[in-house]
Amino acid sequence: MNIRLRLVIMNFLEFFIWGSWLISIGGYLFNELHFSGVQVGSIYGTMGIASLFMPALLGIVADRWINAERVLGLCHIAGAILLFWASTVTSFKMLYLIMFFNAMVFMPTIALNNTVSYIILENKGFNIVKDFPPIRVWGTVGFIVAMWMVDLCGWTKSPLQLYISSVSALVLGIYSFTMPKCPPAKTKEKKSLISSLGLDAFVLFKKRKMLVFFLFAMLLGAALQITNAFGSAFMDDFKTGYADSFGVKHSNLLISISQMSETLFILTIPFFLRKFGIKRVMLISIFAWVFRFGLFAVGNPGSGLILLILSMIVYGMAFDFFNISGSLFVEKEADIKIRASAQGLFMLMTNGLGAFFGTLISGEVVDHFTINGVKNWTSIWFSFAGYALLLGIIFPIVFKYKHDPKAMENIHH
Repeated sequence: MNIRLRLVIMNFLEFFIWGSWLISIGGYLFNELHFSGVQVGSIYGTMGIASLFMPALLGIVADRWINAERVLGLCHIAGAILLFWASTVTSFKMLYLIMFFNAMVFMPTIALNNTVSYIILENKGFNIVKDFPPIRVWGTVGFIVAMWMVDLCGWTKSPLQLYISSVSALVLGIYSFTMPKCPPAKTKEKKSLISSLGLDAFVLFKKRKMLVFFLFAMLLGAALQITNAFGSAFMDDFKTGYADSFGVKHSNLLISISQMSETLFILTIPFFLRKFGIKRVMLISIFAWVFRFGLFAVGNPGSGLILLILSMIVYGMAFDFFNISGSLFVEKEADIKIRASAQGLFMLMTNGLGAFFGTLISGEVVDHFTINGVKNWTSIWFSFAGYALLLGIIFPIVFKYKHDPKAMENIHH
């Protein structure tokens, strides 16, 4: 079988597993299991905690001892068992533990999936920069397909979403073992534990602009999971006034416009970075978050449907311009020796610390605006929009950066 097609299947399944539950489980936890905002937030927060150390630890294992494709396979098989178990549990404490262990084996697979793809493409003589993005796009397609499937089958508020995720994880786990071998690189120099854990990248904090950048990466990272955690429950709460509307009946389909928008905005990043530079691109992202939350606050599935759709479209810009441009900026500013560590540090600040605190605090905000079980979503979304606006005002003042269009073109080629 054509190697590109095999990698497309691997990337598709990697994100299909996640898309089956990431967007819809919030609605299931709120409406079926009656968890509080803080409880739902903390279940999403498990991904933040796991992102702090697991990708680095399993990266070391794949770098030193076990083939990367095998580590990937073992993680997914463990995940399949945990997700299946999660689909049978209704108590918060137990579900929290299972989802925490699942995050510990799933979060590292995102990086491992890239590593396996890179190694195989390189060994087969492909150009990674040119040939990987069209393969990776199928990951996002997998995510969207999973969301649509769960929605159209009516499983958004059912534990069946976890069951589907579990089956696909098992399939990918077995499939990973059939991939071409990706043995640990035989290097003369043994990397120290400090550098393997991404800690040698902390020297970047000595540069003021990098310190400010990473700080804002963390503060913005707080916004990353908020709409994932609460978007589905928010749409569901419209069922009193708009029971027959598309947005209530098919909240996942509506929310999936966000992911589609993401695939389109990824393609515009090289242009925007060259033209405007990282400072403006990050600013565009911050204000896109203001609109993302603000439009949620004023939209509804009836006459305000267009506002919700606009919010979904803006999300692609909010997410990509921060996540991918930020990663490219780190790549450009970091010394070539600490490249991987620097990316690890960026992940740690955004998807680790940022997302963890973001989901916890946003859960508190949701509970604060919940009176007698009724959530005041307008106030909830406006408080998130206000937070993003505050970042947008402070960021350009404290982040000093001169854009040089030529520098962005010769990122370590």
